[in-house]
Amino acid sequence: MWTEKSNGNLRRGEPVGVGPAGRRVGPANFPSWSATAAAKQAAVSRIYLDDASSAPVFDEVRQALRQLPESNPSSPYGEGRAARAALDAARDMAARALSAGRTEVTFTSSGTEAVNLALFGAARRPGARGIIATWASEHHSVLGAVRRLQSEGHTIAIQSVDRAARADPDDIPNGAILVSIGLANNEVGTIQPVAEIIHRAHEIDALVHVDACAGPPWIPIPAGADLVSLSGHKLGAGRGGILLVRDGVRIDPLFYGGPQEWGRRAGHEDVNAATAIATALVICARDRETQKTKAAGQAESLRGLLEEIGGVLTCAEPHLPNYASCAFSDRRGEDLLLSLDLAGIAASSGSACASGSLDPSHVLLAMGLDLKAALG
Repeated sequence: MWTEKSNGNLRRGEPVGVGPAGRRVGPANFPSWSATAAAKQAAVSRIYLDDASSAPVFDEVRQALRQLPESNPSSPYGEGRAARAALDAARDMAARALSAGRTEVTFTSSGTEAVNLALFGAARRPGARGIIATWASEHHSVLGAVRRLQSEGHTIAIQSVDRAARADPDDIPNGAILVSIGLANNEVGTIQPVAEIIHRAHEIDALVHVDACAGPPWIPIPAGADLVSLSGHKLGAGRGGILLVRDGVRIDPLFYGGPQEWGRRAGHEDVNAATAIATALVICARDRETQKTKAAGQAESLRGLLEEIGGVLTCAEPHLPNYASCAFSDRRGEDLLLSLDLAGIAASSGSACASGSLDPSHVLLAMGLDLKAALG
């Protein structure tokens, strides 16, 4: 299986380095170019179709990072106070973009850390006894954390999904204390029935964690989730993560030490990462409708091309607008990706965290595809 994702910007999913009348600018047009210039041109002429695995950093994010003070935000002197002010500004920006309170925003190093803090933090809180439920097509960070909790003595339920990788809210077991669901599937883009899952879970007094690492540039996060994890590099921030912890929800920290991040995450606070992800969230919210329209058109064209060459589409409605995912039964994904790379096209097979693995896609297997198709 291989997945192509673009977000509608010229540098994300379209050829660049094209001259007048569609001619590609390069050594053929300018023979006097040096080898170094030719190499640089070859780099900018590549087509990037892996936006959902790691989105190119926004120019506005780069500009915001250049303006930051360099000091410890916990220090009392002037430089430290300036860093603290920048961190507070980032927290306020993120809170507004997510319609959250500032005390609900917890900055982390990554989306994976945010997921682990949510699941381990909720499961290990005093008095937490019951079932931890999720679905078989969830991200490796969710499944890995849940299985680790099982090894610690917790009862878990990893439920099956349908052929679109869609979760069924009715599969939440009675006795669940914590339910984890993705906003959208990170491999095939299926948008999950998150609002219905939140409603069902809250009926039995279970906490709900929404893994929103895939989706926020395109769809808003439904209200009502108790814990929400986000990833900076998938937003165009290049770094950082956020865990939203709704007011009244208690979690135990993973790290112990200082009182940073409302006591949820000890350690030196990364002002740069916080500023980057907060700025990217604002940009995504501001430009969401425009970028959705562009990306949907690009992905639709790409899906048509994939079908023409024998690809079996694995995207099902409703799905994120920037996804074009397919499987080939007669060839391996790794071979396809190598050929594409040599042709100047960057695409991926599986999730960002598992793209270096030669194992079959666990998502496609959960959807009912056979082993051969899951490898293609």
